[in-house]
Amino acid sequence: MDSDLIQFIQQDKFAQYVGTKLIEVKPGYARVQMEVTENHLNGVGMVQGGAIFALADYAFAAACNSSGMLTVGINVNISYVKSPKGKVLSAIAKEVSSGKKICNVHIDVLDENDDLIAVAQATGYRK
Repeated sequence: MDSDLIQFIQQDKFAQYVGTKLIEVKPGYARVQMEVTENHLNGVGMVQGGAIFALADYAFAAACNSSGMLTVGINVNISYVKSPKGKVLSAIAKEVSSGKKICNVHIDVLDENDDLIAVAQATGYRK
């Protein structure tokens, strides 16, 4: 993977702010992680859905931009399956289709026990 591309993906200021980290990226694939802190919890002490979404969105961005073509999200649907256990969440994004202008990515969010926490489907537009 091109080191300039990895640096581009890692420059996402919001992803840095919420604590996501790029673990692996290759064409059409990305794995990212986030260590859960008190700042990620909602009012009842569970991981806030927006934090889980941010993790999935960053994995989506890394996977669809791994082609080297600037790609932005135009639609993301997420379903939350269960509350995570432990302190580390991972998101694995895999491109399932890719064209000249549109790509589709499937994202699984897992807790540190590898239990499925959320599933997302995302569509990207290649600029």
